[in-house]
Amino acid sequence: MSVHSRGGAQFFFVTGAMPCPYLKGRIERRVVTELIAVGKECAYEALSRAGFRRSHGLAYAPACPDCNSCVPVRVRAPEFKRSRSQRRVWNLNADLLAETLTPIATAEQFALFAAYQKSRHGDGEMARMEFFDYQALIEDTPVPTDVVEFREPEGRLLGVSLLDRLADGYSAVYSVFDPNEHRRSLGRYMVLWSIEEARRLGLPFVYLGFWIGESSKMAYKSAFRPLEAHGARGWRRIENADELTQLEPVS
Repeated sequence: MSVHSRGGAQFFFVTGAMPCPYLKGRIERRVVTELIAVGKECAYEALSRAGFRRSHGLAYAPACPDCNSCVPVRVRAPEFKRSRSQRRVWNLNADLLAETLTPIATAEQFALFAAYQKSRHGDGEMARMEFFDYQALIEDTPVPTDVVEFREPEGRLLGVSLLDRLADGYSAVYSVFDPNEHRRSLGRYMVLWSIEEARRLGLPFVYLGFWIGESSKMAYKSAFRPLEAHGARGWRRIENADELTQLEPVS
């Protein structure tokens, strides 16, 4: 693909092969581009609509050999209707207070991040991150970004969501939550909150990143409908999870 900014062409490169962080025994490669200083917001908008994700000052998409399991998905926010189970999650968390903040890392956030990583991804690279690594995750953003904190009425921090603001919606970059609050289903609640906030602002989409049917950590995204998935023919409305597996991948 070709993306242009006011400063000229966007350059892409492919990473070397690495173990896949989602599917055991698979190899991951990515196509990556720097969000260059001039016209970066314009480039990021176009890249997001092409199925790319952001990490720090880079945008990336899968370029894995012999694997098309990662499917970019986004929710059509104005048409979204909560399922019965999603209504239950929404009501369970009705007491939480959400505050949208400038992306500045705090020690309180990092403590929650570390507890989450230890519980959910103890064998992953992110579990070894120190505060300054977390600070870079939150603050190293060349595009408009919000941090949303979710607290109990008494003030205890239960969740943190990092959201990029796009012209056509929100892009969910990363979220962490208290791993001991199983009953609340906080990960799903923060997605529901993002959808409701997009609706309130009149934005059409919430980009959820990659759906991976073989990964329990990523497959849940198909429950937020109506959903669109990105493939060889652009974005396509998806009615059920089976259609996601049949999507023609971007070559």
